[in-house]
Amino acid sequence: MNRFHVHLNVTDLDTSIRFYSALFATQPAVVKPDYAKWMLDDPRVNFAISTTGRAAGIDHLGFQVESADGLAEIGRRLDAAGGTVVPEAATICCYAQSDKLWTEDPQGTRWESFHTTGEATTYHAGEAACATDGVACSPDVASVAPRPAAVASCCAPASGCC
Repeated sequence: MNRFHVHLNVTDLDTSIRFYSALFATQPAVVKPDYAKWMLDDPRVNFAISTTGRAAGIDHLGFQVESADGLAEIGRRLDAAGGTVVPEAATICCYAQSDKLWTEDPQGTRWESFHTTGEATTYHAGEAACATDGVACSPDVASVAPRPAAVASCCAPASGCC
């Protein structure tokens, strides 16, 4: 079963952890010096907060899927929606290893779809990471060329990426 994903940037992690822990009536599943994540079952959501350098507020929305096939299905939906799709294979973000697809909706809200394959010891792989901005894990979708329609796999890096 897929899980909806919300990632907020916050200015004070400890205060935000206290607030959201009270709101969700549970402590975060993951707490790091710059990041916290709740894996809620009702509603089924992966809710994350971080202090990684962007302005406070919504950083991105998305879907966490349970398999590579699930990510491929989301990729087909993103293609049908008509936006630019930016794949990132085997990336490190939010203390996890994942395969990802990024896009933006017509208003410019970033959407991340991902399949987590393992844990990581750092928040992100750094500025050398494929298409990312080096501050957070999300790419500047507008600056990346769309993936060619001939690419068979939704998760393969775009030409020149990574």
